[in-house]
Amino acid sequence: MILTRAAETPFLHGDQVVLAEGTYQGTLGSFLGFREDSKWADIAEANGHIRSHPVAWLAHSKGITNGQEAG
Repeated sequence: MILTRAAETPFLHGDQVVLAEGTYQGTLGSFLGFREDSKWADIAEANGHIRSHPVAWLAHSKGITNGQEAG
């Protein structure tokens, strides 16, 4: 898994993210947007579920396809 930017970096709709911390660490998804409480965000997980997670747990991902490094 390659993490390219820390959670402090702003996320944009459609960014590929990974849960870098928390119970579901390693879960891949697409950033959908911040919640009313901007410390939380919705992501569309790779399994199709849409869930909310703390923004502090998110990191940008790059080069990940089905759990494998692209290249």
